[in-house]
Amino acid sequence: MLIVHVHVYVRPEFVADFTQATIENARASIQEPGIARFDVVQQQDEPTRFVLVEVYRTPEAAAAHKETAHYAKWRDSVAPMMAEARHSVKYSEIFPDPQDW
Repeated sequence: MLIVHVHVYVRPEFVADFTQATIENARASIQEPGIARFDVVQQQDEPTRFVLVEVYRTPEAAAAHKETAHYAKWRDSVAPMMAEARHSVKYSEIFPDPQDW
């Protein structure tokens, strides 16, 4: 498993539009066979900050995701909504063991 946390800081006037576009992307993403989970979370005390929690079955699945039409649409549509460039942090799963899912 490859877990990626994508941190996004959205300009306040675009929070609703960003949320809508990101949910649309997440719904399409969870249909990909290589994606085990795709969560969208919003910071409670600062609603302009989001984290996308993307759980891929393999590193190749993460690369394949970036080739999809829905990802390209999301990337291009939300870019002007961001207050700063998004950044990601990659993690390895320790527990639970993915084989136990």
